[in-house]
Order: sequence, then C-alpha cells, then structure tokens
Amino acid sequence: MAQAEQIVRPEAEGARLSGGKLKVAVLGATGMVGQQLIRLLSDHPWFEVVIVAASANSARKSYAEAVRGRWTMETRIPDEVAAMNVWDVQEVDEIVSHVDIAFCALNLDKEGVLRLEDAYAAAGAWVTSNNSAYRPDPFVPMVIPAVNAHHLDLIPRQRQEKGYRTGALIVKSNCSIQSYVIALEPLREFGIESVSVHSEQAISGAGKTFETFPDIERNLIPLINGEEQKSEVEPLKIWGNVGVNGIIPATGPKIKAKCVRVSVLHGHTAYVTVKFRVTPTMAQILERWENYGSPDQAGSPAGQRGSHTRWGAGLPSAPRKLIHYLPEPDRPQPRLDVMTEDGMAVSIGQVKIDTERLVSFTGLSHNLILGAAGGAVLATEAAVARQLVYRRILTFNEVPLPAYQ
Repeated sequence: MAQAEQIVRPEAEGARLSGGKLKVAVLGATGMVGQQLIRLLSDHPWFEVVIVAASANSARKSYAEAVRGRWTMETRIPDEVAAMNVWDVQEVDEIVSHVDIAFCALNLDKEGVLRLEDAYAAAGAWVTSNNSAYRPDPFVPMVIPAVNAHHLDLIPRQRQEKGYRTGALIVKSNCSIQSYVIALEPLREFGIESVSVHSEQAISGAGKTFETFPDIERNLIPLINGEEQKSEVEPLKIWGNVGVNGIIPATGPKIKAKCVRVSVLHGHTAYVTVKFRVTPTMAQILERWENYGSPDQAGSPAGQRGSHTRWGAGLPSAPRKLIHYLPEPDRPQPRLDVMTEDGMAVSIGQVKIDTERLVSFTGLSHNLILGAAGGAVLATEAAVARQLVYRRILTFNEVPLPAYQ
C-alpha cells in the first residue's frame, strides 16, 4: 500500500499534533528502560505505541507473558500493550512499515546495535536510542534537550550523509551525566575550567533489582566498566559545535570522573567540584538554577542569556521546573527526591564555595526516567517541535495493524 510523508507539527500549544498521534515501536520493550518507555508513552498526547519488539526469545508471546515475573514498574502494564504480541526486533522492514518512530532500548553487542539502528533509520523510521554505540558518531546528535537541542538541527545533514530519507537517528547520553551536565549548563557563562565528579549509581542502571543483584546488599562495587570514560567524554560532545562535518566536541573543560555502583534502586547521585575562570557567588549560582531558561536559551553560546521563560514550553514531557535546589543540609536523597517532577528533574543540594574558590554541590537524577526513557521521549518531542520528524501516512483508507503471528 502506497505511502506519502509529511513533516509533523505541534498544534494547540503542544496539546496535539497535526494529523493525530505518531505511531511508535518500542525496541527492547521487555527490559527496564523499555518498560519505562511503555509506562511513559501510555496516554501520551503525541505518541501511540503500536508495536513492542524484543529478541527472538520473546517474539510471538503476548507482552504480558514476555514480562511475567519481571515487570518492575509500580504501575500495571497498560491493557492495550499487555495484549500485544511481541515482534522480533530483527524484522525491520515489517516493523517500520507500521511506525513513524522507534524508541530503542536493546541489549545487544555494539556491532549488532550499529547494524540494527542504522537499518531502522534507513528503512524510514525516526530512531531515538538509549544505546551507546552511535554516541561517538559526529553525525548523530546526543541530545539533552535542556542543554543542546540545537544539535538536532544537524538532522538534515545526517540524512544527506547517511542516505536516510524520512528516517533519522539520535541518541541519549549516558545516564550518569544528567545530574551535573544540566546543573552546569546555566553556569557556563562563568567559564568552567575543570570538573571532578564522583558518581554513586543505582542498580537499576545495570538493569538489576535487589532480587536479581544479591551481591549489592550492604555493599558497593567501585568499578562500572566504561562508565568513567563516558562520563568524561560525553559532556564535551554535548557542549560541542555543529559544523559541516558533524558535531565537533568542545576541547574543555577537563573532567575527571569516578563511578561506583551502590545499594540504591533508582537514582544516580553526583558529588561535583568545579573550578571556574570567574567564580560565581552563591546568589548568582542559585539565581541561574532557579531561572534556567527556555529551549532557545539552552544551547546558546556561553554568556548569551535570554529571557527567563520556562524551559520546554509546549513539550508534553518537560518538567514544570528542571532544577530544584534543596537547602536542607542532608539533601538530595534518592528515596526522598528521585521522583521530583515525576523523575524528570535534577535535585541539587550541599552547595559550597570553599576558600580556594572551588564550587561543590551534590546532584541527583533518576537514571531510568530523565537519564534514559523519559529523556528519550523528551528529546523526540524536541525533534517534533523543530519539525524534523516525518509522519509516514497511508494514502488510502488506513487499515488496522495486523496481529503479529
């Protein structure tokens, strides 16, 4: 059946999209991030999950059967998803023929992810990935919408470079960096020279629960393979510039990271020390966090501060307030603060300026929501708002999605 394409536009101040909801596949739907995606996309005003996909081991089972005994969300599986049959993620053409967007949370080796995500984008789907394989690619934006939404403007160049027509590919950053990169963004005008960060990371970041990770009980593990390098390198791409050859990472600041797995279910906590070229006062720091600006301000060159409008206006998943400062001396705490703004905000406390004019603070963010699934949904909303996402519309009367056998 023939298809035509059109760019989708938000209408009614973001309450809906032109032409109705976009059709979505969740790839890797049975894992923790995939489950969060399904939870967050239930009743989403812009997106509708029509396909759930996973490995061949789960294919052809109902979704409820595929996740039986390992559904980790506190809410029940949405009824419409529970009854869906799980597709095999390798059936790319068949899946893409029914969807506009693919959210990817697959657990595959790097080469497998590179091949599969490229295949989905080449077949015409917009791909938003939580995997790390494409993060170093200069033509693939790694998007934290509050910081570098302007990197999405690389997508037309990406389509030329990679031969995508309606498809595209963006990635989420590592979940460990949300709690300090977002906090540092409104302070960049003071010239960040170096950052030292000690990150204590929740077990759900490894796809674990306390039941499936008994070794973490009354314990910590002082090594997370590859995490420290990602924490030191990825912010530089996020703070980089877009050119004809893709994204050129920033040359600084120098970041030194230590990452530890701790006995916490959800929430990555970062203990951050920053050296500035011009050290801000406490009042300046708190004012910048309180009034962290709009998407047009976010991503502007350091020193160019626009109006203090709410960030993310018109994006359904954007928090009312992105950065929450907590003055209590023993906050933030994962148990108390990780679900601030439904898990889409950063909580910050313990701010100090020491005698050497170093600024330190503690930041907390939800690794599975802001750091993964929620951040992926928000980044895709930002792409829709920038009129970069195609709807692949049937030119004849639309027929129901066939049952997957």
